Amino acid sequence: MKPQTHREEIWLALEIGNSRLHWALFVGETLYSAWDTDYLPESVIQQLAECQTLNDLLEKIFPEFKSLTNTLPLCPLLIASVVPGQTAIWQTYPNTHVITLDKVPLKGIYSTLGIDRALALWGAGKIWGFPMLVIDAGTALTFTAADANECLVGGAILPGLGLQFATLGQKTGQLPLVEMPNFPSLPPRFAINTIEAIQSGVVYTILAGIKEFIEAWLQLSPDGKIAIKGGDRSLLLNYLQALYPEITARLLVEPNLIFWGMREIVMGD
Repeated sequence: MKPQTHREEIWLALEIGNSRLHWALFVGETLYSAWDTDYLPESVIQQLAECQTLNDLLEKIFPEFKSLTNTLPLCPLLIASVVPGQTAIWQTYPNTHVITLDKVPLKGIYSTLGIDRALALWGAGKIWGFPMLVIDAGTALTFTAADANECLVGGAILPGLGLQFATLGQKTGQLPLVEMPNFPSLPPRFAINTIEAIQSGVVYTILAGIKEFIEAWLQLSPDGKIAIKGGDRSLLLNYLQALYPEITARLLVEPNLIFWGMREIVMGD
Protein backbone atom coordinates (compact mmCIF):
# COMPACT_ATOMS: atom_id res chain seq x y z
CA MET A 1 0.00 0.00 0.00
CA LYS A 2 1.31 3.43 -0.92
CA PRO A 3 0.29 6.49 1.09
CA GLN A 4 -1.05 9.46 -0.82
CA THR A 5 1.80 11.71 0.30
CA HIS A 6 1.57 15.43 -0.44
CA ARG A 7 4.80 17.02 -1.64
CA GLU A 8 5.17 18.93 1.64
CA GLU A 9 3.80 16.27 4.00
CA ILE A 10 6.01 15.00 6.79
CA TRP A 11 6.63 11.26 6.77
CA LEU A 12 8.87 8.88 8.66
CA ALA A 13 10.96 6.11 7.09
CA LEU A 14 12.18 3.06 9.01
CA GLU A 15 14.63 0.52 7.66
CA ILE A 16 14.69 -2.55 9.90
CA GLY A 17 18.17 -3.98 9.34
CA ASN A 18 19.83 -7.14 10.59
CA SER A 19 21.50 -5.33 13.50
CA ARG A 20 19.80 -1.97 14.06
CA LEU A 21 16.91 0.32 13.20
CA HIS A 22 17.65 3.06 10.68
CA TRP A 23 15.37 6.11 10.67
CA ALA A 24 14.77 9.10 8.41
CA LEU A 25 12.40 12.04 8.74
CA PHE A 26 11.26 13.56 5.46
CA VAL A 27 9.41 16.74 4.62
CA GLY A 28 8.04 15.82 1.24
CA GLU A 29 11.07 14.95 -0.88
CA THR A 30 13.58 16.55 1.50
CA LEU A 31 15.46 14.43 4.03
CA TYR A 32 15.26 16.41 7.27
CA SER A 33 17.35 14.04 9.42
CA ALA A 34 18.58 10.45 9.59
CA TRP A 35 19.71 8.45 12.64
CA ASP A 36 20.10 4.92 14.00
CA THR A 37 18.81 3.21 17.14
CA ASP A 38 19.02 -0.25 18.63
CA TYR A 39 16.02 -2.55 18.28
CA LEU A 40 13.21 -1.43 20.58
CA PRO A 41 11.35 -3.80 22.95
CA GLU A 42 7.78 -4.63 21.96
CA SER A 43 6.49 -2.78 25.02
CA VAL A 44 8.18 0.44 23.83
CA ILE A 45 6.76 0.03 20.33
CA GLN A 46 3.30 -0.29 21.86
CA GLN A 47 3.91 2.98 23.73
CA LEU A 48 4.93 4.65 20.46
CA ALA A 49 1.67 3.51 18.91
CA GLU A 50 -0.16 5.45 21.62
CA CYS A 51 1.66 8.75 20.92
CA GLN A 52 -0.71 11.55 19.98
CA THR A 53 1.69 13.90 18.17
CA LEU A 54 4.81 13.71 16.05
CA ASN A 55 6.70 15.58 18.79
CA ASP A 56 5.82 12.89 21.33
CA LEU A 57 6.98 10.17 18.97
CA LEU A 58 10.28 11.80 18.01
CA GLU A 59 11.18 12.48 21.66
CA LYS A 60 11.21 8.71 22.20
CA ILE A 61 13.11 7.57 19.10
CA PHE A 62 15.31 10.52 18.09
CA PRO A 63 18.28 10.89 20.50
CA GLU A 64 19.07 14.47 19.45
CA PHE A 65 15.50 15.58 18.94
CA LYS A 66 14.74 19.29 19.30
CA SER A 67 11.06 20.02 19.62
CA LEU A 68 9.37 21.02 16.38
CA THR A 69 7.98 24.53 16.30
CA ASN A 70 4.44 23.34 15.65
CA THR A 71 2.58 20.49 17.28
CA LEU A 72 2.02 18.10 14.40
CA PRO A 73 -0.17 15.01 14.14
CA LEU A 74 1.37 11.59 13.73
CA CYS A 75 2.72 11.14 10.22
CA PRO A 76 2.78 8.06 7.98
CA LEU A 77 5.45 5.47 8.80
CA LEU A 78 7.04 3.75 5.78
CA ILE A 79 8.82 0.50 6.64
CA ALA A 80 11.36 -1.55 4.69
CA SER A 81 12.41 -4.62 6.64
CA VAL A 82 14.61 -7.69 6.30
CA VAL A 83 13.51 -9.03 9.71
CA PRO A 84 9.95 -10.42 9.49
CA GLY A 85 9.52 -10.73 13.26
CA GLN A 86 10.28 -7.04 13.71
CA THR A 87 8.00 -6.09 10.84
CA ALA A 88 5.01 -7.70 12.54
CA ILE A 89 5.67 -5.83 15.79
CA TRP A 90 5.95 -2.44 14.08
CA GLN A 91 2.65 -2.87 12.28
CA THR A 92 0.91 -2.04 15.55
CA TYR A 93 1.91 1.59 14.87
CA PRO A 94 -0.97 3.50 13.22
CA ASN A 95 -0.72 4.62 9.59
CA THR A 96 2.02 2.10 8.77
CA HIS A 97 2.87 1.13 5.21
CA VAL A 98 5.29 -1.74 4.55
CA ILE A 99 7.13 -1.41 1.25
CA THR A 100 7.26 -4.80 -0.40
CA LEU A 101 9.35 -5.98 -3.32
CA ASP A 102 6.51 -5.65 -5.83
CA LYS A 103 6.50 -1.87 -5.22
CA VAL A 104 10.08 -1.48 -6.53
CA PRO A 105 10.01 -0.79 -10.31
CA LEU A 106 13.22 -2.71 -11.07
CA LYS A 107 12.75 -5.23 -13.86
CA GLY A 108 13.76 -8.88 -13.60
CA ILE A 109 13.84 -9.14 -9.81
CA TYR A 110 13.46 -12.54 -8.14
CA SER A 111 11.04 -13.20 -5.30
CA THR A 112 13.64 -13.62 -2.52
CA LEU A 113 15.68 -10.50 -3.33
CA GLY A 114 16.06 -8.49 -0.13
CA ILE A 115 13.95 -5.34 -0.06
CA ASP A 116 16.97 -3.46 1.31
CA ARG A 117 19.07 -4.42 -1.71
CA ALA A 118 16.28 -3.57 -4.16
CA LEU A 119 15.56 -0.17 -2.61
CA ALA A 120 19.23 0.82 -2.35
CA LEU A 121 19.80 -0.11 -5.99
CA TRP A 122 16.68 1.74 -7.11
CA GLY A 123 17.60 4.82 -5.08
CA ALA A 124 21.17 4.89 -6.40
CA GLY A 125 20.06 4.38 -9.98
CA LYS A 126 17.48 7.16 -9.80
CA ILE A 127 20.04 9.58 -8.31
CA TRP A 128 23.04 8.86 -10.51
CA GLY A 129 21.61 6.81 -13.37
CA PHE A 130 21.88 3.22 -14.55
CA PRO A 131 23.86 0.96 -15.05
CA MET A 132 24.49 0.85 -11.30
CA LEU A 133 26.27 -1.45 -8.85
CA VAL A 134 25.54 -0.97 -5.13
CA ILE A 135 27.91 -2.30 -2.50
CA ASP A 136 26.34 -2.52 0.96
CA ALA A 137 29.01 -2.89 3.66
CA GLY A 138 26.73 -3.86 6.52
CA THR A 139 26.23 -6.97 8.64
CA ALA A 140 26.32 -8.77 5.32
CA LEU A 141 28.46 -7.47 2.48
CA THR A 142 26.31 -7.43 -0.64
CA PHE A 143 26.72 -6.54 -4.30
CA THR A 144 23.61 -5.73 -6.36
CA ALA A 145 23.59 -4.45 -9.95
CA ALA A 146 21.17 -3.33 -12.63
CA ASP A 147 21.78 -2.53 -16.29
CA ALA A 148 20.96 0.55 -18.35
CA ASN A 149 17.38 -0.72 -18.82
CA GLU A 150 16.82 -0.78 -15.04
CA CYS A 151 16.85 -4.57 -15.13
CA LEU A 152 18.48 -6.58 -12.36
CA VAL A 153 21.79 -8.10 -13.42
CA GLY A 154 22.28 -9.92 -10.11
CA GLY A 155 24.72 -9.83 -7.26
CA ALA A 156 26.29 -11.65 -4.34
CA ILE A 157 26.14 -11.91 -0.56
CA LEU A 158 28.89 -12.75 1.92
CA PRO A 159 29.47 -12.16 5.65
CA GLY A 160 30.55 -8.62 6.45
CA LEU A 161 33.65 -7.64 8.41
CA GLY A 162 32.13 -7.90 11.87
CA LEU A 163 30.36 -11.16 11.11
CA GLN A 164 33.55 -12.78 9.84
CA PHE A 165 35.49 -11.79 12.95
CA ALA A 166 32.66 -12.99 15.21
CA THR A 167 32.30 -16.31 13.41
CA LEU A 168 35.98 -17.20 13.79
CA GLY A 169 35.84 -16.39 17.49
CA GLN A 170 32.60 -18.25 18.17
CA LYS A 171 32.96 -21.31 15.96
CA THR A 172 36.56 -22.34 16.66
CA GLY A 173 38.09 -23.79 19.80
CA GLN A 174 41.43 -21.99 19.78
CA LEU A 175 40.96 -18.69 17.96
CA PRO A 176 40.16 -15.57 20.00
CA LEU A 177 37.21 -13.28 19.41
CA VAL A 178 38.68 -10.31 17.54
CA GLU A 179 36.91 -6.97 17.74
CA MET A 180 36.21 -5.01 14.62
CA PRO A 181 39.27 -2.88 13.83
CA ASN A 182 38.54 0.81 14.24
CA PHE A 183 41.77 2.25 12.91
CA PRO A 184 42.32 3.51 9.35
CA SER A 185 45.63 1.75 8.65
CA LEU A 186 45.73 -1.73 7.19
CA PRO A 187 46.88 -4.65 9.37
CA PRO A 188 50.17 -6.35 8.43
CA ARG A 189 49.51 -8.79 5.60
CA PHE A 190 51.83 -11.49 6.94
CA ALA A 191 51.12 -11.37 10.65
CA ILE A 192 53.20 -12.88 13.46
CA ASN A 193 50.47 -13.11 16.09
CA THR A 194 47.00 -14.68 16.03
CA ILE A 195 44.90 -11.54 16.35
CA GLU A 196 46.68 -9.76 13.51
CA ALA A 197 46.58 -12.96 11.45
CA ILE A 198 42.78 -13.00 11.75
CA GLN A 199 42.61 -9.30 10.89
CA SER A 200 44.83 -9.86 7.87
CA GLY A 201 42.86 -12.83 6.61
CA VAL A 202 39.49 -11.17 6.91
CA VAL A 203 40.44 -7.67 5.75
CA TYR A 204 42.61 -8.55 2.75
CA THR A 205 40.26 -11.22 1.37
CA ILE A 206 37.26 -8.88 1.67
CA LEU A 207 39.18 -6.09 -0.08
CA ALA A 208 40.30 -8.46 -2.82
CA GLY A 209 36.70 -9.60 -3.25
CA ILE A 210 35.42 -6.04 -3.53
CA LYS A 211 38.12 -5.23 -6.10
CA GLU A 212 37.25 -8.35 -8.09
CA PHE A 213 33.53 -7.56 -8.18
CA ILE A 214 34.16 -3.95 -9.20
CA GLU A 215 36.50 -5.00 -12.00
CA ALA A 216 34.02 -7.62 -13.23
CA TRP A 217 31.26 -5.01 -13.16
CA LEU A 218 33.29 -2.53 -15.17
CA GLN A 219 34.08 -5.22 -17.75
CA LEU A 220 30.36 -5.91 -18.02
CA SER A 221 29.35 -2.22 -17.97
CA PRO A 222 32.32 0.07 -18.73
CA ASP A 223 30.14 3.15 -18.15
CA GLY A 224 28.55 1.66 -15.05
CA LYS A 225 28.46 3.55 -11.77
CA ILE A 226 29.29 2.15 -8.33
CA ALA A 227 27.79 3.30 -5.02
CA ILE A 228 28.69 2.16 -1.51
CA LYS A 229 26.71 2.33 1.72
CA GLY A 230 26.58 0.51 5.06
CA GLY A 231 28.07 0.83 8.51
CA ASP A 232 31.53 -0.43 7.50
CA ARG A 233 31.80 1.79 4.45
CA SER A 234 34.21 4.36 5.96
CA LEU A 235 36.60 1.72 7.25
CA LEU A 236 36.56 -0.18 3.97
CA LEU A 237 37.00 3.03 1.98
CA ASN A 238 40.12 3.85 4.01
CA TYR A 239 41.52 0.39 3.33
CA LEU A 240 40.59 0.48 -0.36
CA GLN A 241 42.15 3.92 -0.75
CA ALA A 242 45.44 2.57 0.59
CA LEU A 243 45.47 -0.47 -1.73
CA TYR A 244 43.45 0.49 -4.80
CA PRO A 245 43.13 4.29 -5.05
CA GLU A 246 42.10 4.21 -8.72
CA ILE A 247 39.10 2.02 -7.87
CA THR A 248 38.19 3.98 -4.75
CA ALA A 249 38.02 7.20 -6.78
CA ARG A 250 35.09 5.75 -8.74
CA LEU A 251 32.95 5.00 -5.68
CA LEU A 252 29.92 7.14 -4.90
CA VAL A 253 29.46 7.21 -1.13
CA GLU A 254 25.92 7.61 0.21
CA PRO A 255 24.71 6.04 3.48
CA ASN A 256 21.04 6.86 2.82
CA LEU A 257 20.48 4.95 -0.43
CA ILE A 258 17.61 2.88 0.96
CA PHE A 259 15.85 6.06 2.06
CA TRP A 260 16.34 7.52 -1.43
CA GLY A 261 14.75 4.37 -2.81
CA MET A 262 11.84 4.69 -0.37
CA ARG A 263 11.42 8.32 -1.38
CA GLU A 264 11.15 7.32 -5.05
CA ILE A 265 8.37 4.87 -4.14
CA VAL A 266 6.50 7.35 -1.92
CA MET A 267 6.77 10.23 -4.36
CA GLY A 268 6.06 8.09 -7.40
CA ASP A 269 2.45 9.16 -7.67
